[in-house]
Amino acid sequence: MNRVPRALAVPPNDDADSALRRELYFFTLYRLLEGSLLVLVLFGPAADMLEAPRHDLLARVVALSYLFLGAVLFAFGRRGELRGQALMGICCDLLFGILAIHAIPVAGTGIALMLMFNIGAAALLLPPRLGLGAAMVAVAGIVGEHFWATLLDESERAITEPLMFSVGYLAVATITSILGRQMRDSYELAETRGVQTAHLTEVNELIIRRLRTGVLLVDGHNRVQLANEAALLLLGDAGDGHRDLALALPELSRRLAQWRESGVVDDAPLQVATDQNDVIPRFTRLLAGSDQTLVFLDDTSMLSRRAESMTLATLGRFSASLAHEIRNPLAAINYAVQLLEESDQIAVSDRRLLEIIRQQGQRMNGIVENVLGLARREPAAPDYVDLVTLVNRFVNEYRAGHPLENDTLVATAERPEVQALVDPRHLLQVLTVLVHNALTYGRMPGEPARVTVHIHHDERRHPLIDVIDRGPGIPERVAQQLFQPFFTTSGHGTGLGLYIARELIRANQASLDFIALPAGGSCFRIRLSATASLRRDRLS
Repeated sequence: MNRVPRALAVPPNDDADSALRRELYFFTLYRLLEGSLLVLVLFGPAADMLEAPRHDLLARVVALSYLFLGAVLFAFGRRGELRGQALMGICCDLLFGILAIHAIPVAGTGIALMLMFNIGAAALLLPPRLGLGAAMVAVAGIVGEHFWATLLDESERAITEPLMFSVGYLAVATITSILGRQMRDSYELAETRGVQTAHLTEVNELIIRRLRTGVLLVDGHNRVQLANEAALLLLGDAGDGHRDLALALPELSRRLAQWRESGVVDDAPLQVATDQNDVIPRFTRLLAGSDQTLVFLDDTSMLSRRAESMTLATLGRFSASLAHEIRNPLAAINYAVQLLEESDQIAVSDRRLLEIIRQQGQRMNGIVENVLGLARREPAAPDYVDLVTLVNRFVNEYRAGHPLENDTLVATAERPEVQALVDPRHLLQVLTVLVHNALTYGRMPGEPARVTVHIHHDERRHPLIDVIDRGPGIPERVAQQLFQPFFTTSGHGTGLGLYIARELIRANQASLDFIALPAGGSCFRIRLSATASLRRDRLS
């Protein structure tokens, strides 16, 4: 069952009724005025000039009681439930109004006319069914009073007067009931739109707050009004609410003033703090003609990474084309060297030169293969494999194809079987790079290399493959750049092996990290994703 989000839910009718509290207040004030007029008619100076009431005692009791109840309802009109207040009020109006018409016939027409407002107000505040019901009660009351007075031979009015008032009561109740329903619907729609707008505002604020680009709102007096998280991280105390930008960041304030005057933006990198990255400011007005300015602070390190990514993409395409062009002449050179090495007419002193040409040709061929691997970036095709079986087979094949002499390469596992979902082609390619690097650089001077490929799990049951050597380790400043493309400390490397290895691992939703060992040596750890999550991603 789909639940309606709280922020988008339609407000209940009670919330719509609460908007009519002001109308209820004027309704109770009008009732108090009616009661005061009745008391004034009976007890005021004009009482001697009017015809005596039909029932003097009843008239006085009705007037005083209605004035008292009107004052009580006025005092408590802002409390309690709106419908209950309105229903109680119209019941008192009809009861005392009909009694007053019967007791004071000289004021009967005026009282009946004043009741029309009470009925309209009640129909406005109450649901249509109750509003029309109050009008029907009023019709029955005024017609019934007329027949009762006629039966007692106390009335000289024609039946047309109460009938005309009855039609008026029903018409006013119908119209105001429709208006009341439209008012409630309009309020509910406005309330819903307001809640939705507030929800969208919160979402927008969250998006701006989480933007990786720093955003400042600066008013016309050069004070920082708002700052998102990225700006606070870049500026520190400079964006803490209402700081003067000229005091917090004079250079940024100078550039903002220059932009306001001439519209020219100084896009040179700006250092906001000694321990923070440089930023490039951009300015725009919040609204046309507004003195408030939005300042965007772009982190230069992010821009550098974006530029580096674009450069790598361009370089990859260019390198792939260049590698294809180099491959054919390189193959011809290697083939010619092989033929020359088989010739008996080559002097012994020249064979060393041929060996150098062959070695450098093989090296160049390796560079071409690495560049093509970087450009291809084929998607992963994960499959269920037993890592223990796969790694053991890889170690055996590597030892058979690469004579290790005094070096050692072994595979160990904490369990006889470790299942994982990974592209075996990619994993074997990555293991080849890691093991080759460990055997080449992971050795102490004058000692053989000892490399171990260990398979185990972490605390979250993720399969791990560690390629461990017992060499001198890697300095921290070098370790920070290990996986950057074209970074190498060797005169014979391309700096693409570890970069391509990490990209292949990432294509399998896994990670490749360097871990320094306390006892010396290096560890490159492949952390594969949980099998269940990979299965869901593959099926979706």
